[in-house]
Amino acid sequence: MTASESRLSASAEGATPGDEGYSRGLSPRTIQMIAIGGAIGTGLFYGAGGAIEQAGPALVLAYLAAGLAIFVIMRALGELLTYRPVTGSFAEYANEFLGRFAGYATGWTYWAVWVSTCMAEITVAGKYVQYWFDIPQWVTALVVLGIMFTANLVSVKVFGEGEFWFSAIKVTAIVAMIVIGIGVLIFHFGHATNPTVTNLWNDGGVFPNGFGQALLALQIVVFAYVGVELVGVTAGEARDPKRTLRKAINTLPFRIGLFYIGALLVIMSVSSWRTFHSGRSPFVEVFEQIGIPGAAAIINFVLLTAALSSCNSGIYSTGRMLRSLAQRQEAPAGLGALSKQSVPAAGIALSAAVMVIGVGVNYFSPEKAFGYVTSVSTIGIIFVWGIILLCHLIYRTRVRRGLLPASDYRLPGAPVTTVIALIFLALVVVLLFFTESGRTAIVVGLVWGVLVCAGYPLLSRTRSETPARS
Repeated sequence: MTASESRLSASAEGATPGDEGYSRGLSPRTIQMIAIGGAIGTGLFYGAGGAIEQAGPALVLAYLAAGLAIFVIMRALGELLTYRPVTGSFAEYANEFLGRFAGYATGWTYWAVWVSTCMAEITVAGKYVQYWFDIPQWVTALVVLGIMFTANLVSVKVFGEGEFWFSAIKVTAIVAMIVIGIGVLIFHFGHATNPTVTNLWNDGGVFPNGFGQALLALQIVVFAYVGVELVGVTAGEARDPKRTLRKAINTLPFRIGLFYIGALLVIMSVSSWRTFHSGRSPFVEVFEQIGIPGAAAIINFVLLTAALSSCNSGIYSTGRMLRSLAQRQEAPAGLGALSKQSVPAAGIALSAAVMVIGVGVNYFSPEKAFGYVTSVSTIGIIFVWGIILLCHLIYRTRVRRGLLPASDYRLPGAPVTTVIALIFLALVVVLLFFTESGRTAIVVGLVWGVLVCAGYPLLSRTRSETPARS
């Protein structure tokens, strides 16, 4: 059997050779909640405070615009996943459609995205714990990292169950906040000052700080969506991946509409956008303003679980991506090994070791730690999402030429919608030059690019020129 025939055969069976050894321990119930949880993280719970301060009510429009682009990206990924579900996901598709170096760069960049994202999560975890206890941020960061590292070593089922309940808590909290907020708007209970939907346009207008500030907030908005693509990494460990992943992606518009747009509309209706500030969660502030006894502490606990959830996902995804790279001979061979529990223990351990840098950042610069690491995640995820869109364009071209089988789960409006989403990502990159944190992200991105290029001849072992394997 040829490599091409093997890939098509494996795809038809819902598995690929690169996924050998994994345990399909993620049930449809778990995948659904991972998909939901991936759309809810500290970018919304914590980063939204600074974004509201910067853009005002226009932030809702920024989330909506970015959400439309994210939907296109995820449907493009969904089409690729139904064509060939594989744990390496974006890196595997980059390897197949754009060449070996692109696959290598995508895999290592996505690894860096989640390493830095996890650093951000343990950073805010430290801030949330300080709501109750006077504990240095770096101590909490180290403890959280150790717990999540241990959990991921046990089995994929432990990761899945943990993520299920973390996500359930986040979803419950947001729905409760929306319901209570609507109750405040209708019945005016609590201590909120002048709760009314007119807060969305009467206090300086929809663009109180100008259209430019709303555009510049896109950097924070993009970081908030990091994680929606995580379902693609679960393909090798999901039961019936084609059906399960399709169902998870189909719920994305509802999730964006409820958890982002809905939550922000309620938050900025209950209280003027001027009451929210960087460095403090708008969710905590709203419940404190409403005056519900203990509500702020409860929400703070929810925000802590959100941070734990994202860190849990980060350790999970980085271990899988390193194994995929090792299997393609683009990372040390030892990272491709699985433990007795069918988890890539070596890859998880290496990732966690690098994440300890986040503990150091918290120790030396606790006030600026979140900004540093989110800038790294932002530029990296833009690159990865762009690769997904480029792979989709090439896949569609090959389908039209009769070189590859067509997926029955197609991106609506492609290739036009694919190109528009690429233009949106390019706009975000341009906007990064206009903020200090954005310029930091650009510099970090350039440094990372140099490291990736320098590491290619060192990490990529010689192999015969064969079609990219799954």
